[in-house]
Amino acid sequence: MVDNNSSEDPAKAGRLKQIRMVAKLVNQQNKRALPITAGVAVGVIVVFVLVGLLTGLIAFLIPVGVLIGLTTAMILFGRFAQQAQYSAIDGQLGAAAAVLQSMRGDWTVTPAVTGNRSMDVVHRAVGKKGVILVGEGVPTRVAGLLAAERKKTERVAHGVPITEFQVGSSDGQIPVSKLQSSIMKVPGTLKAPAVSDLNYRLKALQPSMQAPKGPMPKGARQPKMPRPPRS
Repeated sequence: MVDNNSSEDPAKAGRLKQIRMVAKLVNQQNKRALPITAGVAVGVIVVFVLVGLLTGLIAFLIPVGVLIGLTTAMILFGRFAQQAQYSAIDGQLGAAAAVLQSMRGDWTVTPAVTGNRSMDVVHRAVGKKGVILVGEGVPTRVAGLLAAERKKTERVAHGVPITEFQVGSSDGQIPVSKLQSSIMKVPGTLKAPAVSDLNYRLKALQPSMQAPKGPMPKGARQPKMPRPPRS
């Protein structure tokens, strides 16, 4: 019996620790997020209690209200957590790659498929929406990298849609927080066999990443994209 209990505790402790870490991150990025989440949960429950008192169905509506209130709070908490995670990695080299690798769906992501010694980079994602090229860095330099990578990709991806994005805070760029939603708006035109064939052909392309001389700068490591707790 002791062994069984000890085998279950680490999993529970790990999940609680994850929730606490995400909650701490959310609170650091938005001091109002947790009070709003708690307030919404309490508000929903109170509404169901009042309706139950007025209709005489309180025994039925209280459990329903608690369930809906907690579910609504978890959904809201998840959204706040996602916003906090984007804010935490915004501006870091590799932030766009972290977002690409965390996207749902069948994607083949190649971080830093091309770049230069100034640490401007282009990442590539391949899926049913075709080829997605995402650049990070100084807009003028990234534009050249994207154009060169697009030209190279077109040599093997005949007729496949290629979509480009620049991530950053300059004109013509989009915030890292909007990258995934922007990609989701791209029409999906390829079937699974076509995606598989496209990935096979793209493997023939040689990466053109020019590694900078000397040690890797601090903060040049690709940030990890933490996941909010599942509801």
